[in-house]
Amino acid sequence: MNEHPGRTRYESDRCIAASARCRDHRRTSRPSEADSLKLPIDNAFKPSTEPPYGKSWKTDQDRLGGAKKIIDPRFVVNHDNDSEYSLVTRSSDGQLMFLANLISKMKQGTELGSRIASVHNGSSLFTGDAGQGESNIRRWIIENDWLEAIVALPLKMFYNTGIATYVWVLSNRKEDRRKGKVQLIDATDWFTPLRKNLGEKGVEVSSADADKVLEAFKAFDEYDDTDHSKVFDGADFGYHKITIERPLRIAGVDPHRVYTAKEIKQLKADGVRDESAPPLIRKALPYAATPDPLHGRYEAVVDGRARVVEYEPDTELRDAEQVPLTEPAGDYADGIEAFFRREVEPYAADAWIDDSKTKIGYEISFTRHFYKPAPMRTLAEIQADIRALEAETEDLIAEIAGEA
Repeated sequence: MNEHPGRTRYESDRCIAASARCRDHRRTSRPSEADSLKLPIDNAFKPSTEPPYGKSWKTDQDRLGGAKKIIDPRFVVNHDNDSEYSLVTRSSDGQLMFLANLISKMKQGTELGSRIASVHNGSSLFTGDAGQGESNIRRWIIENDWLEAIVALPLKMFYNTGIATYVWVLSNRKEDRRKGKVQLIDATDWFTPLRKNLGEKGVEVSSADADKVLEAFKAFDEYDDTDHSKVFDGADFGYHKITIERPLRIAGVDPHRVYTAKEIKQLKADGVRDESAPPLIRKALPYAATPDPLHGRYEAVVDGRARVVEYEPDTELRDAEQVPLTEPAGDYADGIEAFFRREVEPYAADAWIDDSKTKIGYEISFTRHFYKPAPMRTLAEIQADIRALEAETEDLIAEIAGEA
């Protein structure tokens, strides 16, 4: 983290390169042995602490009051008009909360602000469903435009594990050209092999390798090797998670009456589902209501009068879909409707979207953006393999026949 007002931008960039050169998550100075998640707020930031990824923090969670009772302002923030936006992750992995703690210590009143370079494993990129702590942290970081870049490091970088690791680079003083953008750098093949493995560690990032990372970072969208660096809008990583409902259909129900909650419960227990049966009505809306089939409000005749009604959803048919935030609306009101009309309605004409359950999530997939398909074999190679197998089969048959 850049805490020195006199530090130049170039010196900050060298900090990023230094992060890429980390050999084993250790510093020359002794790391703090205190757990930053349970320290008092004013003392929580330790420049030499490391993300506790893959490590349970349940004991600390209980000490803070339990997942649903944590009120620490580092982890319960105001975002998107939600004054209790939760950054609390699962107790099995607290590494993103560590990052949230670092963000709470960023300098706000200086010209250069702060920059963070933090090493994480792959779970920080995609774990957590929309609305859960991990996804909320990614959303909070990206929508506040703090994320400058993520660098994928080579495998087998560390002594005790060969897992994939990533450097998250954050700043609260982005250059103008970086505003609203996120850079992904695939540095997985920029490494120098060791002459002899040290445990799981088989490679290192040399100065030359780190300079390649730094060159890609500084060039940003002018870097011409798209196999190793790509620039995206922050919204490209976001999605709406929508819940798709379909009506409960029970044989013998009356399509012109509203059923009470008790009756619906009994029908679910004793009734027989029948796709050809009429939908079961659970609620009749006020007479002034307007129909909206996209969101589950349908026209029906109830007790001889035209009404707008809601059907009881069938939980066994419930489904969820991820709709990119950047989904084009086309001729529809928004991208969600466009997606629904194209991907859902043709296959389930009675489906609707439960708007009350729609949530926004964020995930980052290096595999998707840097996927390198294996080249397909040529027809000649395939034919040669087939002929070789045929010849081998003929030899085996001849051998068996000779023995007989």
